[in-house]
Amino acid sequence: MPNRETIFALSSGAVPAGLAIVRISGEDVPAVLAALIGELPSSRQAVLRSIRSRNGLVLDTGLVLFFPAPHSFTGENVAELHLHGGRAVVDALYRELAEFPNLRPAAAGEFSRRAFESGKLDLIEVEGLADLIAAETEMQRRLAVEQSSGGLSSIYYGWSERLTRARALIEAELDFPDEEDVPGSVSDQVWADVSSLAEELASHLEQLEAGEIIRDGFKVVIAGRPNAGKSSLMNALAKRDVAIVTDIAGTTRDVLQVDLSVDGYLVKLYDTAGLRDTDEIVEREGIRRAEKIITEADLLIFVEDLSTVTATDEPPESAVLVGTKSDLPRRSMREYDLLISTEDGAGLDELRGLIVQRLKQKVHPQSMAIPSRARHREALARSLAALRASLLAPSRGLDLRAEDLRAAGDALGRVTGRVDVENLLDIIFGEFCIGK
Repeated sequence: MPNRETIFALSSGAVPAGLAIVRISGEDVPAVLAALIGELPSSRQAVLRSIRSRNGLVLDTGLVLFFPAPHSFTGENVAELHLHGGRAVVDALYRELAEFPNLRPAAAGEFSRRAFESGKLDLIEVEGLADLIAAETEMQRRLAVEQSSGGLSSIYYGWSERLTRARALIEAELDFPDEEDVPGSVSDQVWADVSSLAEELASHLEQLEAGEIIRDGFKVVIAGRPNAGKSSLMNALAKRDVAIVTDIAGTTRDVLQVDLSVDGYLVKLYDTAGLRDTDEIVEREGIRRAEKIITEADLLIFVEDLSTVTATDEPPESAVLVGTKSDLPRRSMREYDLLISTEDGAGLDELRGLIVQRLKQKVHPQSMAIPSRARHREALARSLAALRASLLAPSRGLDLRAEDLRAAGDALGRVTGRVDVENLLDIIFGEFCIGK
């Protein structure tokens, strides 16, 4: 895009560090590089140069790379300066760059947004790149790589091409019904494929829960009455002191959360306030929050103290009922799914195995080319609804059914960002750090 400001930012980790990479993007890059290092380096070849201010003062010595448009990350002229990672070094370069006309610091996600606007990335690839930067577990990395490298996008582009072909055949029959090279009926060619596409899309949407769990984590909530051993269990599963443990009922007043990596998956473990009737205002708010997170749980672990008489309250039917303090004399006669002790470790390995088993029951994708965001779900669901509408009443006019296919294609295009997504861009690119 001509006459747009050239931007710069630190694209590596925060300083101080062993290395700092400053990226510059825009049409002024060749002139800036010539001013900083004396000449323009060969394209896509790293060269060692002294980086100087315009009055000749050496700022640092480092590697310099130049990527001419359009063969760069943003599609514009791009330069990377690999410097020593001292704060003073980076600050000195920033001050020098700010003196150039038409240069300014980049906003959060601006490099990636320019890549999208130049057609270098679609929205799914951009989101995958953001997820790859934030990935903390192996499965998150695999999911992000599949999306950032275009694996998921290729599925949607294939579906879009099939919809385009279907609409073209319908339009041909509507506009040229008497032409010999136009088939007399599109039913066999179009509607069978549309039906197949609807089935593929429905099956694809069923993988959304798995994608959300891989990306956002498997929520395991520990609940139960006060002093049942919830906080001790959380500390035992996390293998560190996360929650305060005392003999005083109602010690936990809020929802505590810790992230665990289990078999390459992110597990979000929650400890909650003890469930009971109380007039104490703070504890009552903690119980309200506990009840809310319980409704959001992928797995609810409801714990009871074996050394006390079983309370009359019944846990939710889907909960795993765990008896705690199995090292103490047992008084509860209720049947439990597991018996554990955080004192001697009895039953903890079995509980960890159960968590993994329940997680993998929900997450068993055949590939990582699966949706993972609410935005994907909404657009794909609209596309599927339009496809089903086109098949619902075969007696409807071809023009009306063609309109359903157009709506399905538009909804599909919104997933990749190729159809009217301007209102989404600020939200999506705002997820990035400044240098990306």
